[in-house]
Amino acid sequence: MREERRLATLWPNIRSNLPPPPATVVELGCGRLGGFVPALRGRGYNALGIDPAAPEGVSYQQVEFERSDLPVDLDAIVACVSLHHVGDPARVLDRIAGVLVPGGTVVVIEWDWESFDEATARWCFERLAEPDGHGWLRHQRDQWSGSAQPWEEYLRGWAAQHGLHSAPQLVRELDARFRRITCDRGPYFFPELAQTTEADELEAINAGEIRATRIDYVGRLG
Repeated sequence: MREERRLATLWPNIRSNLPPPPATVVELGCGRLGGFVPALRGRGYNALGIDPAAPEGVSYQQVEFERSDLPVDLDAIVACVSLHHVGDPARVLDRIAGVLVPGGTVVVIEWDWESFDEATARWCFERLAEPDGHGWLRHQRDQWSGSAQPWEEYLRGWAAQHGLHSAPQLVRELDARFRRITCDRGPYFFPELAQTTEADELEAINAGEIRATRIDYVGRLG
């Protein structure tokens, strides 16, 4: 349910930045639900999702992006909260730049985990659904509570353990290869929270209560 909510919320932004169908679009890190691939194919795109956890079927490759068999002359690549997990962002982005057509589009949604400060964390933890024994936010709350560490120390240790790349680093790597069209920030956590909408999180961001940790980047090749 959380992932479906996130996909539905982000879809208008993804769609508005893509070339018209029947463009060829690859989604890097489509996840177990297939990401935006079903919506893309339903609107006439030639879409392919790549992820070790991708669904079965001809529209997906169950493999890491670095080892995937990519179509030639891609019109666009979508990466939704996936680049901060890859082993080598520079290598991945070099490959993306190498398969896009001139003027091709890259649409990236990312999480700026370094901006996930204690005030933002507490705001999120106060809004977790009950009872709900799952979800990464609940896991973070419980692990932090048991760590006896300051939030920033706990978060950086967790990020290092999981090999997460920073958002500023990813944006620099993107800018080195693509002509930036937009790079905006927005709400990120609301799909995980009870009775909390995107507008609710945005209101808290605008009021200075929490930080905006979602990055929406659009670039063009050449």
